[in-house]
Amino acid sequence: MGKKMSSPSLTESQFIRICRLINDSLHPFTVSENLSFSKQEEKNLLLILSQVSNETRRLIPSADTSSPLNPNSQNHHCLSKSISHLIPLLNLESLYIQHLAGNVLVTFSEFLASSVKTWEFFIHSLSICLELSISNISSCSFEPSITGAGGSGSDLLNLVGLFKPKLKNTSLFTVAGIIRTLRNILKFLKEECDDELVLVLLNSISFFISNVPWDSMDEIFGGNGGEDDERNALFLGNFIQLLSSFLDQISFAEGLDNSLDKNVILSKIINLVPKLLYWSLRKEGKCVNTCISRYFSHKLLVLMIRLSLQIPLDFLVLVSWLQLLHSYFEDLLYQPLTDVMNQDDYLEDSPFMLSNFDGEVHSMHSRHLQRQAIFLFLRCSFSLINLGKATRKHYSSATVKSSIDVDAISEQSCGREKGLLEIYAWLSGHVVVDKLVAHEMYREKSINFSFSLLKLYTHEDDILFKFLLELLSLQACKEQKFHKEKLAPQDEMEDVLFHVSYIFNPIRLFHLFLAELHYDHQVLLDYLISKDTGISCAEYLLRCLRIVCDSWQTFMEFSVYGKLSNQLSSKRRKILSESSNFKIEPSSGPVKTIPLSLEKKFNGNLEYRHMKQMYELAKGCLLSLKKSVENLHLKNLFPYNPEVLLKRLERFQELCFKH
Repeated sequence: MGKKMSSPSLTESQFIRICRLINDSLHPFTVSENLSFSKQEEKNLLLILSQVSNETRRLIPSADTSSPLNPNSQNHHCLSKSISHLIPLLNLESLYIQHLAGNVLVTFSEFLASSVKTWEFFIHSLSICLELSISNISSCSFEPSITGAGGSGSDLLNLVGLFKPKLKNTSLFTVAGIIRTLRNILKFLKEECDDELVLVLLNSISFFISNVPWDSMDEIFGGNGGEDDERNALFLGNFIQLLSSFLDQISFAEGLDNSLDKNVILSKIINLVPKLLYWSLRKEGKCVNTCISRYFSHKLLVLMIRLSLQIPLDFLVLVSWLQLLHSYFEDLLYQPLTDVMNQDDYLEDSPFMLSNFDGEVHSMHSRHLQRQAIFLFLRCSFSLINLGKATRKHYSSATVKSSIDVDAISEQSCGREKGLLEIYAWLSGHVVVDKLVAHEMYREKSINFSFSLLKLYTHEDDILFKFLLELLSLQACKEQKFHKEKLAPQDEMEDVLFHVSYIFNPIRLFHLFLAELHYDHQVLLDYLISKDTGISCAEYLLRCLRIVCDSWQTFMEFSVYGKLSNQLSSKRRKILSESSNFKIEPSSGPVKTIPLSLEKKFNGNLEYRHMKQMYELAKGCLLSLKKSVENLHLKNLFPYNPEVLLKRLERFQELCFKH
């Protein structure tokens, strides 16, 4: 996390002033349990909420340390009364009132932030309101959690008694409003880098996730739609966003409450994933073609990706997630990569974009959704492949050739074979799988597919190196001596392993990556010094350079046919001015060696010239990168210690001179 936020202390007089302002101005509107206002009353309420928010914000920077706030029971009671006036407003039909009431709560949080104990009581008060609201609308009532909450036990029990009548007529609007408030507070704390307050909020959210009986929500979201759709969408959108923000912060959290286990909380969220998919998208196997379904698809894929990066997923979860990906995102997984190759990355390239396809107007997921779905699919499949201690079972030949039924296979498969079959089935939907791997058409299609897949990710720096490192995990599997005699039946599974390894050959992908950057070492340097991509880029380069140096002949023999595509990303520096169709040929596969006679027949002297050209371009790029990193490091301008990378580049340079 970051540093502690420094701000002046909140004074007793300021605290009492704001609490009285809220209590006195809102009491006439919230005195009744059944809130209903005329148009004029709504206008008056909006004006008052705006004034309260502005006055609270005005006092934040003018705090005086002469009389700091004492977090005693009397002040807690005053604070809880203010909250009890604001929370019911979140249940009103007026979106304007909901929005302003939520803004007042967020501003109130900023106002209290300099008094940690009082702010902690405020956060746990919101959490109690949230759990009471869910309890009131779900089929299973439960008591809110007060374990680990700030304040005395009696103060918190009094809160429950105070809030229950106020939340008697609550709805999903209230739940969504509180969740949105907590998420906005978390975003504010992230910007302010206050570790202590972030930890309080993460603890509170963790207790909330653990305490709610989520099965009781099935009947609320399992209906056929209607007038509740708006409330359901509002809740689900805010809840999924809160979970994603929570995961973004929990990875850096240290010092969670002793009664909390981070892995248990993450497992709770993992168990929620199937429910969230069903609640949000409903129809398995087909995402409804509306903006809101694409929005949910995007948010849920982000959530699943973050979970997969937070905690190792076990076999059952990986198999389950692959089933979910097939059920909800099959169209994204098998959408031809070439369909999006010619689209520019403008604002249209969002989860809400519509496009033409085969001459007809169809709802189309953006490149962003496609890259998310494919990344998660590959991550789950490669994780299965790399599972080390699974009990092996045999497959029938028909299993490989037929479509993969996850439910059937999960009973008789495990680990590596399961992951390989998933990848094989997916590749078969994109590339014609032909055992005659030396055949020119297969080689051309497979390399074009590899390039199209890589190109899908080079437009998104935030996921690019996660994707590239994920592909390298297959190399790790190969290094674990994944020999053919361990596969059964040998012929079929050896064929599967060959095609998967051939298309995801790390040396080929590294060459393609450099080609996509036009062999511009400055682009690599930009990646290395970026605070967002620097570490992951360095890791990718280190691992690729090791593979290259260990397989030097293969690296030298990589070859390109034709000219580079004119569809290369416009944001990359262009040092080559070539265009037309992209056709690339490696001289050998990663598992089987293509006979030399066939190589000569297909390639001849032309391949030798292109092979030398690709080697020289890659060599020049990496040696220029080495020189630039050395210069910055000598001037103490490189953002971290690059000595390990420089040593790897030094070895690369030695091999260049030697050969």
